[in-house]
Amino acid sequence: MYIKGVNLGNWLVLEKWMSPALYEGTTARDEYDLPRQLPRGEYEARIKTHRLEYISEGDFVRIRSMGLNTVRIPVPFFIFGDVEPYIGCVEELDKAFWWAERYGLQILIDLHTVPGGQNGFDNGGISGICTWAQDPDKVEFTLHVLERLAERYGRRPGLFGIQPVNEPISEEMWDRLELQKRYIPADSEMGKKSCGVPKDFLRRFYVDAYRRIRRHMAAEKAVVLHDGFELLHWKDFMREEEFQNVWLDTHQYLTTAEAMGCAQALPDYLAYIKDYCGAQIREMERYFPVICGEWCLFTSLVSRGRDRISDEEKAGICRALADAQLEAWRGGHGYCFWSYKLLADTVNEPDQAGRDAWDLGRSYDFGWFPKQ
Repeated sequence: MYIKGVNLGNWLVLEKWMSPALYEGTTARDEYDLPRQLPRGEYEARIKTHRLEYISEGDFVRIRSMGLNTVRIPVPFFIFGDVEPYIGCVEELDKAFWWAERYGLQILIDLHTVPGGQNGFDNGGISGICTWAQDPDKVEFTLHVLERLAERYGRRPGLFGIQPVNEPISEEMWDRLELQKRYIPADSEMGKKSCGVPKDFLRRFYVDAYRRIRRHMAAEKAVVLHDGFELLHWKDFMREEEFQNVWLDTHQYLTTAEAMGCAQALPDYLAYIKDYCGAQIREMERYFPVICGEWCLFTSLVSRGRDRISDEEKAGICRALADAQLEAWRGGHGYCFWSYKLLADTVNEPDQAGRDAWDLGRSYDFGWFPKQ
């Protein structure tokens, strides 16, 4: 199967930049802070309204009409409603399966957050904190959640597969990106204990997760492993006969390329996509089916505002980036765009300029992203 998909980001796992209104009246930066700053009743009302309105059956119809076949759905570690002060969301995932199966779409369940954080990003649920791998109880809780997900959905016709954890950050990447300078920990003590996820730990976790998931999930369903931002590291992993239908997921954002030194001009982005992203994916296809599970059209080049770049120039840049990336992903087994939608004013708010290039719905309407 070749994956042509989109992420339903910010639906069941919140990201403030994608829906700022949810955070009004607070200084919360992430999903950890929000329920701790709002009165319980207000928090419940905001979350329940958001989940009801953000994604509906009609969105699945539209996704199918774009020629896509898969939705990657980020879910939180508290999906089953057993972690205070959060509100569970398994009923919403149930509805997503009904809709997907009705309209011929497949679902990749992505465990997007874990207790204690696996990367320090705001999208990991707790900014600047990465302590999950250090706590055996939190690791075991994560494995239990994965097993429950596999038990509940493992034989549903709409399931493509399960991803055990999103973007666990390597020790090298943690140090190189200096994450805590961008995502300053609210709790300094937790911040001091934070560090990247060791490769040996992640390998053990993936083996344990595979075995727990496979107890309940049909063999034709995939177990999808994120590369920890080191795609070429996994050549010698899970080569034993025991491990069947294992896919590798890599996330290729051009803003990350910029942080690693890529020049901010269209020819440089295009060369990076072809010579780095595409080449690595083709190389790793010798070992696993590889998907680019997150990517978009956003770059510093399109975020400079109307006074620096015209709408026509922006359209040309975005379409060129879309064509180049779609071609690169053809060297593997597909992609999932990040993300389907966001609720941000990209016209009138200067700090949101260019962020419509993260929004598949707008990109499709503008003609930047072709029908698949």
